[in-house]
Amino acid sequence: MGIKENCRNELRAAISQLSDRCLYSASKWAAEQLVGIEQDPAKYTPSHTRFQRGSSSIRRRYRTATEVSFTSTPAAGVSHVATPPVLEDDDEVDSDFYLLAKSYFDCREYRRATHVLRDQTDKKAVFLRCYALFLAGEKRKEEEMIELEGPLGKSDVVNHELVSIERELSALRKNGSIDSFGLYLYGLVLKQKGSDNLARTVLVESVNSYPWNWSAWSELQSLCTKAETLNSLNLNNHWMKDFFLANAYQELRMHTESLVKYENLQGTFSFSNYIQAQIAKAQYSLREFEQVEVIFEELLRNDPYRIEDMDMYSNVLYAKECFSALSYLAHRVFLTDKYRPESCCIIGNYYSLKGQHEKSVMYFRRALKLNKNYLSAWTLMGHEYVEMKNTPAAVDAYRRAVDINPCDYRAWYGLGQAYEMMGMPFYALHYFKKSVFLQPSDSRLWIAMAQCFETEQLHMLEEAIKCYKRAANCNDREAIALHQLAKLHAELGRSEEAAFYYKKDLDLMEAEQREGPNLVEALMFLARYSKAQKRFGDAEIYCTRLLDYSGPEKETAKSLLRGLRYDMDVEHLPP
Repeated sequence: MGIKENCRNELRAAISQLSDRCLYSASKWAAEQLVGIEQDPAKYTPSHTRFQRGSSSIRRRYRTATEVSFTSTPAAGVSHVATPPVLEDDDEVDSDFYLLAKSYFDCREYRRATHVLRDQTDKKAVFLRCYALFLAGEKRKEEEMIELEGPLGKSDVVNHELVSIERELSALRKNGSIDSFGLYLYGLVLKQKGSDNLARTVLVESVNSYPWNWSAWSELQSLCTKAETLNSLNLNNHWMKDFFLANAYQELRMHTESLVKYENLQGTFSFSNYIQAQIAKAQYSLREFEQVEVIFEELLRNDPYRIEDMDMYSNVLYAKECFSALSYLAHRVFLTDKYRPESCCIIGNYYSLKGQHEKSVMYFRRALKLNKNYLSAWTLMGHEYVEMKNTPAAVDAYRRAVDINPCDYRAWYGLGQAYEMMGMPFYALHYFKKSVFLQPSDSRLWIAMAQCFETEQLHMLEEAIKCYKRAANCNDREAIALHQLAKLHAELGRSEEAAFYYKKDLDLMEAEQREGPNLVEALMFLARYSKAQKRFGDAEIYCTRLLDYSGPEKETAKSLLRGLRYDMDVEHLPP
């Protein structure tokens, strides 16, 4: 039996098992990967396959230099000898009580489900009872938070059921009568209580004994905030491990490694929309917007009612100022499901691009009412408050984003911008440093920090030069760094260095066919510098080009040309 057939059989069994345990998000994820597996051409003709489409063409079009063959899964997922068997239902479970409890659970009557299973002792019933109790506590926590602080307020409210659940699951783990789903719930409880080390250990036990529970992998990934922590995990070899590592690399900002992992996984899961979306995320982080746009367009053609990850697509359309495409996307998600955080963020981006910032904030706040921990909504709302010059509100929004995810460089960058607007460059510099530490390959962050060093209060030009150099080496698409390096060196009296950067900036502008004041400034400086260095031919070329422009620079160029001719005549006089 081949690798793909193994994956199919395992996922089919896992979907039933996960759905039976009420882990619906993990079941949905598994079902998406099942459909994403490339069909065996010997068994499936094109007319019977669901995905005879162009996602594979995207893969062919955007291969990277580090890409390896797609004919097999990565080394970590090749061995299926040690694949644990799918857990079977316990024979001891009283199916009548369990079915009643599950029906209550599906209707969100969690305490009724808990009560029905109070005397059941088998693993399946214990898990559902504890999970229902956990969700009942979460539901009450949300209600108390809204009663005390409102839907967007900070609160110290906790889930009061955690202590009793932890006590029970800890005892079951010690005597060995807990299954992988119980371990998953135990890890979730420990994480909420702040016992991160033990939670990691327990979740590793859970995924090693039952690797198809994506919810357990997701919780484990959220506890791996450093590469060292990730590498220290004692995980069994399984193809699910590759999904986990690819996702963890993305969260740790190891975008190239994540991209390679996902492209390898495409060898088996050729038609997985999930993998396509994750590749788009990695390329978005690498600022490859053209490729991201193509992938999301393909995703929408194949899955027109998809809302997950579409807020990232809206960010790309916003950055490219594609009004019509963003309007169409906002209209589509509004008709599909307007009460999803992603939908609200897309509509918020649309209004922001139109300049209607108050309306944009309204939709971001709506997204946060639906999910107060929706990170991008806090960050985007902070951006809108910056546009509205409401810096206290912007600072609050960015701080909430940082509280949710301290590794979100955009929120730290936003805080720096807000404090810079308030004329507090020392505070701004602190936050800019945090942002570049988290995302050192983003030229915009280095430029922001350099501009902060240039402010009148700091006036640390040497530090600004270092930052601009880093920005220039990080693919500065806005072409700011080279021009600023030239200006700063000229201000410090370093004519040779200034000429070097003006010449590089001039070459770049010519290659990109850009006009503007920066081009005129570069020509003017290089004309004067070449004249001073007695490179009269170069000076004449620069001055002649300046004659094409109107304004004072044209008259200056004429004056320089007259001086050049005089100097050239003097130089050719006999001694």
